[in-house]
Amino acid sequence: MTMLESIPFSLLELASIREGRDATDTFKESLRYAQAADDLGFHRFWLAEHHNTEGVASSATAVLVGHIAGGTQRIRVGSGGVMLPNHPPLVVAEQFGTLESLYPGRIDLGLGRAPGTDPVTARALRRDDHAADDFPNEVQLLQQLLGPMQPGQRLKAIPGAGTNVPIWLLGSSLFSAQLAAQLGLPYAFAGHFAPRLVREAVHLYRSRFQPSATLSEPYVVLGLPLVIAETEARAKLLSTSGQQRILALFRGEPVWLKPPVESMAGFWSPQEEAGVKEFLSLAAIGTPEQVKEYLEGLVAELQVNELMFTNDLYDPDERIRALELLMSVKEVT
Repeated sequence: MTMLESIPFSLLELASIREGRDATDTFKESLRYAQAADDLGFHRFWLAEHHNTEGVASSATAVLVGHIAGGTQRIRVGSGGVMLPNHPPLVVAEQFGTLESLYPGRIDLGLGRAPGTDPVTARALRRDDHAADDFPNEVQLLQQLLGPMQPGQRLKAIPGAGTNVPIWLLGSSLFSAQLAAQLGLPYAFAGHFAPRLVREAVHLYRSRFQPSATLSEPYVVLGLPLVIAETEARAKLLSTSGQQRILALFRGEPVWLKPPVESMAGFWSPQEEAGVKEFLSLAAIGTPEQVKEYLEGLVAELQVNELMFTNDLYDPDERIRALELLMSVKEVT
C-alpha cells in the first residue's frame, strides 16, 4: 500500500465560468465533473461561496449543493464553505437540514467567517460589520440547531433538528484553527489560496485539539491547487489558466477562466509574477509520478488526513481526465 492509498481525495468546486460561457453552461459542466468524481471514488465535493465576482458562479451555495447531490449517488457534497456572518444561523440550519433530509448521510456543512466578497457587496448582503465577532457563538448555535432536540427548546430548525449534519471549520489563518481545536471540530485549511500560514495553523489545531462528542481526534483537510497531465510540459501549459485567473484577481478584473497560453511572459510584471506564484505555492503540478512524490512529502510533513483539490482547467474534458490521472497516483509505485 502506498502512503496516499489511505488518504481520501476530495474536490473543491468554485463553479468557474469559462471565458465566453455563462452560468448555465458552468452548472452543467460542474455536475458532469461531480458525476465523474463520484464514479472514480472521490470522497467529498464541496462548493465555495463567492459574491459579486465575474467569473465565479458559486454564490447560492446551498442551491448548488442540492444540484450536485441530486445528480450523484455516493460522494459527500457540502459547502466549502458557507460564510456564516452573511447568513442567519437558523436559515443555514434549515437549508442544510433540508439537504440532509433529501440526501441522508451525504451532506457536509463547512463554515467560514470571511465575507467572501468586497465591503460594498458585504453591506448589500446585510452583513453587520461586526458579524465576524459573533462567529464562535453562531457556530455553537448551529450545532444546537442541527443536534438532537432538547426539552423546552424554543428555537428549532425544521427540518434540521436531529439531522446532525457534520460541521467543519474552514480557515486561512490561525483563528479558525484555534476555534476548531477548542470545539473539537474537523478543520479544513484553505491552502489553495492562502498557503502562507498552513504549517502554523495545522500545528496549532493539532496541538490544542480538545476531544468532543463530534470528534475524538483531530482531523485536517488540506486544500491545494492541482494541475496534472501526462507530461510535465503539458501540466505547465495547463497551469497558465490558473495563473491568468489569479493575475486578474490581483488586478481587480473579472476572473473568467481563460484558455492556457504558451508563455506568461508579457502578461505580468516581475512583482505580479512573484505574487501569483506565492498565491499558488502549494500547487501540485506535473505528471502522476511527480504529483505523487509531492503529495507524499506534503502529507508526511503536515500529517493531514485528507486532501481537497481545486482543478481549474479550462477544458471540461481535460478537467475530468485530470481526475482519472489523480486517482492513478494512489497506484503509482
